[in-house]
Amino acid sequence: MALTEGYKVQVGKLDWFYRDEPPSQPSGDRSPVLLLHGLVSQSYSWRDVMPKLTEQGFRAIAPDWLGHGFSCFPEKRDFAYTADAFVAELGNFLTALEIDKVHLVAQGFMGVYGVLFALRHPERVERLVIINTPLASEVKLPGAIRRMTWPLAGEMMTQDPLLVDRTLEGGGPYQVDDGDLDVYRKPFLTTSSAGRSLLFTLRSFKLADVTQEIAAKLPEWPHMTQLIWGAADPWVPVALAEKWVTTLPTGELVKLDEVGHYAQEDWADKVADALVLFLRRAPLVDA
Repeated sequence: MALTEGYKVQVGKLDWFYRDEPPSQPSGDRSPVLLLHGLVSQSYSWRDVMPKLTEQGFRAIAPDWLGHGFSCFPEKRDFAYTADAFVAELGNFLTALEIDKVHLVAQGFMGVYGVLFALRHPERVERLVIINTPLASEVKLPGAIRRMTWPLAGEMMTQDPLLVDRTLEGGGPYQVDDGDLDVYRKPFLTTSSAGRSLLFTLRSFKLADVTQEIAAKLPEWPHMTQLIWGAADPWVPVALAEKWVTTLPTGELVKLDEVGHYAQEDWADKVADALVLFLRRAPLVDA
């Protein structure tokens, strides 16, 4: 998938970049699949998962979160970078695309905002897939990412394009190809606003508060739920996923060996296979 293969939509004062692939065969009334990336990542991370979904009759949509990738980098007066702000604007993004309901796939630390969206708006999410996303307060931001929030040091660190390499490769056992790193680095090489937005995101990231709400509400979540976990994740261990899935009334866990935090980047085929099996399964009688 080329860097330029995407769309822009303006929602109020904010511009979202997103990738959108239609189903390659008639899909009937299937809900689209919304794919949400993690910290320091982009919609580009889903490039090898999206075709597998469209082959099965699903429309696949992957946006860059606001302040990430090729979406806009708003100042804080225009976007607060809080959990409430991300959740509200995600809803506005779907409304702008005239999408009422999705299968929602949330990955990584930014994925907490996708999970919150589902929990606060269950009428808009048919099925929920959670990939290496913290779901309770025992998870902390990795030290390398926390250091980006420090006074003075944070301003310098978030302007360094090599933070992309260190973060994406620090989350798992693999090196990312240079050509792919070029895509991830490009926003940081193009404008200082990319680094400022990352700094705003991290300094407003109240992970303990967000995971407290998730831990309280997720056991009451009524719809089908799948946890896909890269078992080589050093930041959100698979042992926690094994514990969390027991609290979900309709939950299941798929463990992916030799896969790290950024599962769709590490091994897209494994992620896509798990997703397709889950999304094509017959719905629960009461779901």
